[in-house]
Amino acid sequence: MYTYTRWQVIALLFLGFSAGLPFLLVFSTLNARLADVGVETATIGFFSWLGITYSIKVFWAPVVDRLKLPVLDRLLGKRRSWIVLAQSGIATGLYLMAQVDATAAPEMMALCGLLVAFSSATQDVAIDAYRIEIAEERLQAALAATYIFGYRLALLVAGAGALYLAEFWSWQVSYEVMAALVGVGLITVLIVREPAVNHFAAAQDIARKIEQEAAKRAHLNPRVARIIGWFSAAVAGPFLDFFRRYQELAVLILVMVAVYRISDIAMGVMANPFYLDFMGFSKTQVADVTKIFGFFMTIAGSLAGGVMVVHYGVRRILLVGAIMTAATNLLFVLLAQYPPNVITLAAVVSADNLSGGIANVALIAWLSSMTSASFTATQYALFSSLMTLPGKFIGGFSGIVVADFGYAQFFLVAGIMGVPAILLAIYMMRQGERLDALAPRKTEELEPGSEPALRET
Repeated sequence: MYTYTRWQVIALLFLGFSAGLPFLLVFSTLNARLADVGVETATIGFFSWLGITYSIKVFWAPVVDRLKLPVLDRLLGKRRSWIVLAQSGIATGLYLMAQVDATAAPEMMALCGLLVAFSSATQDVAIDAYRIEIAEERLQAALAATYIFGYRLALLVAGAGALYLAEFWSWQVSYEVMAALVGVGLITVLIVREPAVNHFAAAQDIARKIEQEAAKRAHLNPRVARIIGWFSAAVAGPFLDFFRRYQELAVLILVMVAVYRISDIAMGVMANPFYLDFMGFSKTQVADVTKIFGFFMTIAGSLAGGVMVVHYGVRRILLVGAIMTAATNLLFVLLAQYPPNVITLAAVVSADNLSGGIANVALIAWLSSMTSASFTATQYALFSSLMTLPGKFIGGFSGIVVADFGYAQFFLVAGIMGVPAILLAIYMMRQGERLDALAPRKTEELEPGSEPALRET
């Protein structure tokens, strides 16, 4: 367990908390607040649009990669300066949300929520880049594990914690406390080190590419040519770099990213209706087993996955995670055949959350290893956006499958949907040496004294 005593790993625990804190405060917790103070249901529905910012963060990730913030960049460095700026936006937005009367000024509440959501999505981009650049490849799973732990702790604080504060004091006090808790992440950023990545060299490389692209358009106004050149090099560049680096494997990599969590996400859409409506468990039983007990099993899986990646390599654990995710969905098929039993439910949920934790950290570690130092934030934002989108889209049809065929057949289909991820994981293992040769090498970019990344064979 020495892995989890590294300062980088501990830092990601607190940065994970910082990333997770604002999420529910512009979603379910905010919806509860709006409903509690008498805002109309139709209006509450419009607030869900705030979540779009998390899905489109890839569009401004190039700015986080390229733009140096005045003063802050000189004091903190590129990654930490962007995290601090984003945290300032989150804290400001939450404090303003605490002061706004949602019934009298719902538009102002929405604008403040948009500031929080936009700043939170920007913080995600910057923290992902920081995590990737601060340590070598094999430590990425451990970083992901503690990040997830911190993130889920923040969800408990921003969910149950915010509701308790609102119940015993007021929504204003609740959101003011949440704004103050942003300080956890801020203090962390001020204490930790900036990644020892040569961003200057990367920026110079991009600058040269911009000049080359602008020169190709000499017939245009020089300013227009430079803007087009910047877009070609800084915005399109991350995607072109990825496809040029991995060639025909690039498409298969993106397909694997898209399908790896389809089985897990699609199943999750119908999980609560299955527990409550079909199996007949009480809300308290479902909360105790899936939320509280499940939380600890997910963390256990994440921590185990981090250790396993260090010892056995990321691609092997990627395959293990894919197999376990598909197999645990089949356990729900068996669960649907028998009368409700809390112990059986706990066993199946344990296996499901344990496998999900292992698979998630392995996927994050694998994707982190494939980002280029010149485009860390943008390329990982692409991966993270693609990671959940297909599963959420397909999950929208899950109710139709259940209505037409039943829960057992639905869980069987969900398990079978995991087969492509297993086959692609096997293929990526067989392409291991080639992938290692094509992957960006970050060993020379690490801080002095850190051990080099170990390559898989």
